[in-house]
Amino acid sequence: MNWAFLQGLLSGVNKYSTAFGRVWLSIVFLFRVMVFVVAAEKVWGDEQKDFKCNTAQPGCHNVCYDHFFPVSHVRLWALQLIFVTCPSLLVVMHVAYREDRERKNRLKYGDNCHRLYKNVGKKRGGLWWTYVLTLVFKIAVDATFVFLLYRIYEGYDFPSLIKCEQKPCPNKVDCFIARPTEKRIFTIFMVVTSLACILLSCFEILYLVGKRCHECFNNTHHSHTQVMTTAMASSLANGTNGKLVESIPLKMVGKITPETPAPSYSVAIS
Repeated sequence: MNWAFLQGLLSGVNKYSTAFGRVWLSIVFLFRVMVFVVAAEKVWGDEQKDFKCNTAQPGCHNVCYDHFFPVSHVRLWALQLIFVTCPSLLVVMHVAYREDRERKNRLKYGDNCHRLYKNVGKKRGGLWWTYVLTLVFKIAVDATFVFLLYRIYEGYDFPSLIKCEQKPCPNKVDCFIARPTEKRIFTIFMVVTSLACILLSCFEILYLVGKRCHECFNNTHHSHTQVMTTAMASSLANGTNGKLVESIPLKMVGKITPETPAPSYSVAIS
């Protein structure tokens, strides 16, 4: 594994995540990926080789193992980790797309042109939807794999003794699982961490939606207040101008129009 590439990838994902997203990322890569790589693979090892049945009937051992373990826990967890971590890369790719658009815009219109995005990493518009949809997808993946693990193995327990009656076994045979207690502990640990990640993703969605609704409410309230203030200022200005218009003609009439004296009697007769 290239740890330098992984470190750069994690720093990129962590840069555009919320506080809940950073905690989620820490749980995934410290308590799930590291435990999976370091311990889980060694605990399971060669499962079929360690699976023992008290019969020498050819094929009975393989059939019983396939019946009780149709899918390996390790491979199932590997698929789960791949599907649950890949959506985080979509956010990084979306930010890279925005940066590329911003770069092309500057090349076309110059460095002093109008910016397409105030902050390319700020979760607004399409990036907000991309982030929320990745959270929904991660919740669905974790919940699906937790349910599949319970459905396939009929719970999260590992019994020490298994009774098998599958053909071509001659009769009911006893089969034994290697290190059942240790496997039970790791299975419960992986399930609990998956549930914790689901809970964190739900909290993050609620946080993002609540924050967005709060911002929309504040913007609407600010716009309404600004419109009311503008309307009041306009009405006051119009009222003042009306009074001025009414008073000016009266004053001008009083000044310009002189009082005409009555004509004399001789002028009137003539």
